[in-house]
Amino acid sequence: MSRRDLFLDVSGIGCYEYHMQERDVITRNLRLDRRDIAYVKYILEGYEGLVTVTTIDRSEAVVQLSIVPDFTSDVDGILEALKGEIDMCEIGGGERK
Repeated sequence: MSRRDLFLDVSGIGCYEYHMQERDVITRNLRLDRRDIAYVKYILEGYEGLVTVTTIDRSEAVVQLSIVPDFTSDVDGILEALKGEIDMCEIGGGERK
């Protein structure tokens, strides 16, 4: 088996990015303090496979969450816990892609 065959076999069975591309996702936009962007990204993406965090506007501290629909309630719980530590608010989003 070549190295390329091995990669293709592995990517088809559980690769996180593969599943995010193949499935619908729900997007949410959050505004938070600039100093908290890295922390929020670290915490949310630490739960591998639930959500990806993309910085939409660094100067305005807006991030977009791309959430796998099956894990929306899990992400909501994490966000509620984070609200006890940092200030953030949802600004639009909630669309299915």
